[in-house]
Amino acid sequence: MTRALIADDEQHLAHYLRDQLLKLWPDLEIAAIARNGLEAAAKIAELQPDIAFLDIQMPGLTGLEVAAGIEGLTRVVFVTAYDEYALSAFDTAALDYVLKPVTAERLARTVERLRRALAPPAGASADAAPVDDDRLARALRALRPTAPAAPPLRWIRASQGELTHQVPVAEVMFFHADDKYTCVRTARAEYLIRAPITELAAQLDPDQFWQIHRSTIVNLAHLAGTRRDDASRLFVRIAGWKDELPVSRAYVHLFKPM
Repeated sequence: MTRALIADDEQHLAHYLRDQLLKLWPDLEIAAIARNGLEAAAKIAELQPDIAFLDIQMPGLTGLEVAAGIEGLTRVVFVTAYDEYALSAFDTAALDYVLKPVTAERLARTVERLRRALAPPAGASADAAPVDDDRLARALRALRPTAPAAPPLRWIRASQGELTHQVPVAEVMFFHADDKYTCVRTARAEYLIRAPITELAAQLDPDQFWQIHRSTIVNLAHLAGTRRDDASRLFVRIAGWKDELPVSRAYVHLFKPM
């Protein structure tokens, strides 16, 4: 049975979407309804639904940020109030969307598209249906606002206890968002800054620093290798760091040429 999650901070809209989906797709199981982006991200990681219907504007994390953190095979359908011009980005990326207010006719096309996408090729097992990571990546890039070009950061003012340090960006192994702060990890120490990951990503050299998860940016100069687990999830290894860092589906395409 196909399992889905719905995330929308407007509960009456979430329940309406649930009811319409069940009318059009009686054997669909609604595994959870999340009330905000943080809850949606946690539920997707826990339940690994086949589909996530994500509102774009939600408290905690936006639908874009939730989608950028998906590590499993969950497919994404955005439910959004963006106008038709902005939504053309989704059409060209072959990733589906549902425009608010949701209509039964439009949702029926979404259901049909999802049924085809989830159906395994002839002769393949049900678990073999591929997920095109590039589609999600292209759609996310198309919707994210672009910042004007500026020289990349060379130093970062970061705190360690009561002291503030000037940390050379070249020495940073990776950045990792943690609650209200972003951790700056070098080979020698750990520092904290308040800048969010999205703001940092726009200021770093894109040829040197890659965002691999909604909460993680790595310095390629310290990249030691990659590994896939039995579920085909990708992880990166950083030289001098004992733990692997997960790569979400939205960023897997970066490592394909390597």
